[in-house]
Amino acid sequence: MLTKTDLTETDLAEIRAFRHDLHRHPEVSGAESKTAARVLAHLAPTRPDHVLTGLGGHGVALAYDMAAPGPTVMIRAELDALPITELSEAPHASSLPGTGHLCGHDGHMAILAATARLIRRHPPARGRVLLLFQPAEETGAGAAAVLADLAFGGVAPDWALSLHNMPGLPRGAALLAEGPANCASMGLRLSFGGKTAHAAQPETGLSPATALARLIPALTALGPGGAMGPDFRLVTITHARLGEPAFGIAPGEAELWATLRSRDDGPMAALLAEATALAQAAAEADGLTLEISHHDVFAACANHPQATAVLEGAAQATGLALRTDGLPFRASEDFGRFAALCPSAMLFLGAGEGHPALHNPDYDFPDALIAEGAALFDHAIRQILD
Repeated sequence: MLTKTDLTETDLAEIRAFRHDLHRHPEVSGAESKTAARVLAHLAPTRPDHVLTGLGGHGVALAYDMAAPGPTVMIRAELDALPITELSEAPHASSLPGTGHLCGHDGHMAILAATARLIRRHPPARGRVLLLFQPAEETGAGAAAVLADLAFGGVAPDWALSLHNMPGLPRGAALLAEGPANCASMGLRLSFGGKTAHAAQPETGLSPATALARLIPALTALGPGGAMGPDFRLVTITHARLGEPAFGIAPGEAELWATLRSRDDGPMAALLAEATALAQAAAEADGLTLEISHHDVFAACANHPQATAVLEGAAQATGLALRTDGLPFRASEDFGRFAALCPSAMLFLGAGEGHPALHNPDYDFPDALIAEGAALFDHAIRQILD
């Protein structure tokens, strides 16, 4: 596969070391302050023309201006890691118990660091390149927070591009297609209140047990999954808790967590309304109180035709074998929110068929993808700005 760039072996060694340093020091969504500082320190030698910090939390944007006016092309990576314990013997394994870069965001940041070197050495003819290191992707809050940040309005892009590494997809291959790429999703937390009682006299209390038992299969039935068509809906029960772990107490409270998914944004509103109505009916039938809250809200991610064409041209120029099968993914990705601002598209870059899956405790980003990703973005940028 062609991955020819102007990156030297010294470049790649330095960028690998940067990636490994990020991997050793992961920070979860909303706590990425030291990660942002590492990004700024590593990219300082590339002499960005404008630097924005604190975007939507700890986000960082580096702008590189070209000689002539033109459009702004944004390339996005993510700052955050996951609250998962890493199981690895690699010398760059996480130094923080319970936290790990097990989705490859450290590798995506390294790709942008490599891209910055390329555009500084051979600047495009016009316009601006904006490298965004976005916070809080894993919770779905980061992109929305960046877009709401007034400072971001001053560098708002005309194009938005990104990639995500994809284990299970062969090395040298990429998934890309117009239209839906990732599902919309939302976490639904239901808290029921009743009254505790002695386990020998449950009738003197008010237990949420039967309401919980009825609600779990009823919610699941709202979203049975199946084929990924326009009407796709999936409800996954992720957590349930009833009372206290004691044999002498009939429970007086309960929690139920569920994740709702739909292929597109439109059906999500109907799915949420139906799930809410079921929960309210279950609470009312048994005289329980109910509190409802929403968490990890992701909009659907869809690829714009023009932005998709740009990434397709770049993939072909760098020798990637393009595929369209398997899209959209059930998993969510908050990059889709940038579609409200400009044409946007995300490509999925093969990390290897036998590579550990994303969010697995033994996952580690393949360093060989750094040069591939940088070459892809370099070609994409030049299609627009040369």
